[in-house]
Amino acid sequence: MKHRYEALLILDVKGKEDGAKETIERLEKAIAKEGAVIEQIQRLDKRQFSYAAGKLDYGYYVNFVFEAAPEVIEKLRAKFELDEDIYRQHYLRLKTRKAATAEAAA
Repeated sequence: MKHRYEALLILDVKGKEDGAKETIERLEKAIAKEGAVIEQIQRLDKRQFSYAAGKLDYGYYVNFVFEAAPEVIEKLRAKFELDEDIYRQHYLRLKTRKAATAEAAA
């Protein structure tokens, strides 16, 4: 059974700000290759971190909303962990479209 997910990825674009578009397209293809159906891609642009917890003090935020089987999340997490362009990643399971629209109507 497929569920809706949101993946917030923070990209390391330090020194390669122009390459963010190509990186996002590559990530989109990688997510689709695992069998996910992408609903929406939100490019949230470059943002400063509230505190520096590593080698970077800013990152390029991208939010993917997609529908996929639960095991796809673990595959993506493992694959993106090895990707040097991804600084951080976070996944959240969302409500189904039907439940979200019904809740909004109430």
